Amino acid sequence: MLKNIPLYIGLRYTRAKRRNQFISFISTFSLIGMALGVMALIIVLSVMNGFDREMKERILSVIPHGFVDQLPAVNDWQALSEKINRHPKVIASAPYISSSAMVAYAGGVEAIELQGVLPEAEAQVSIVDQRMIVGNMVQLQPGEYGIVMGRLLASRLMLAPGDKIRITSPEINITPMGAFTRSRSFTLVGVFEVGAQVDSTLALIHLHDAQKFLRQPGAQGLHVRTDDMFTAAQVMRELREELGSGYRVKDWSQTQGSLFQAVKMEKIVVGSLLMIIIAVAAFNIVSSLVLMVADKRSDIAVLRTMGVSAWQVMAIFIVQGSAIGFFGTFIGTVLGCIIASVLTPIISAVESVSGMQMFDPDVVFISQLPSVLLWQDVVLICCIALLLSFIATLYPAYRASQIEPAEALRYE
Repeated sequence: MLKNIPLYIGLRYTRAKRRNQFISFISTFSLIGMALGVMALIIVLSVMNGFDREMKERILSVIPHGFVDQLPAVNDWQALSEKINRHPKVIASAPYISSSAMVAYAGGVEAIELQGVLPEAEAQVSIVDQRMIVGNMVQLQPGEYGIVMGRLLASRLMLAPGDKIRITSPEINITPMGAFTRSRSFTLVGVFEVGAQVDSTLALIHLHDAQKFLRQPGAQGLHVRTDDMFTAAQVMRELREELGSGYRVKDWSQTQGSLFQAVKMEKIVVGSLLMIIIAVAAFNIVSSLVLMVADKRSDIAVLRTMGVSAWQVMAIFIVQGSAIGFFGTFIGTVLGCIIASVLTPIISAVESVSGMQMFDPDVVFISQLPSVLLWQDVVLICCIALLLSFIATLYPAYRASQIEPAEALRYE
């Protein structure tokens, strides 16, 4: 019976009415604070997981999973492509030439990433051809100097299909007349929109035109698409070993990794800041237990005279404080998981009723609030909340165990 005394009395103290209403208020406030902190942390991390997923899906649907380059150029890219495509996890590869450039039209100038591609091959490694809103990738014909660009880029320059634009290469030509930049007129034949940053920077021309304009003899390298973007790093390492040291092999984590690392770091920082809410609730548990110990001095003294040990008295208040933390964590977890699971349709419904749009897709490239609930995040949050609740009980419980029965009962 004595073994169950801490659990029995601790739980009874949790649900019993207090003589001091202030203690009841602080205990209730601690439970509510713990629930709100856990709920807010689950919802916010779920939204950040949604943003991370959206960025990866949108950006990596356009950006190849891997790159294979050779300096100064890949002259026989067909043979290299056949060799790469023999890898069991490679879906396709396509030649490309890439360079930074300036585009000018009607007084407007924009910096762009200019890529020369083969439309039929690029369609195997990118979804740009599926996201054309004006024109078609097939209209990129060799020798016609057509160009396809993102919607935001075309919008900033106020372009329409058929407009002539001037592309200037950063390379300088040295002639007897002096140093000149290389520039040429291109015709806008198509506009795409994929809902990512490339909509404002990327412009595509035919590989044959890029070879002439940039004076590149072959291809700069190959875009590679794998069956799973999250295993692309391993696939590209295997290709590096197979191709040898004459090639530069990179995967998307090396070219875009800093962006996703920044999102991951932001998630950690925001999570740490929101953890302060749970820490405040834990401090409230300390306050409520300290007041409870002062209020129950005579009860503690009676228990000690009945043979209850100091460790059991300590366990009583650990049970009480941990119970507050547990129920607060449980309530917050249930509410957080429910809200995170239905957050996207709720926000969409509110936007449709109010007529207001929470996110401008021209700014953040998404039209709705994404939410992805990861159970590993939920488990981690619950473990941290329960651990903080347990730690918060140690000092008040220790104070309770140090109460001397004779001293406590002297004035009773």
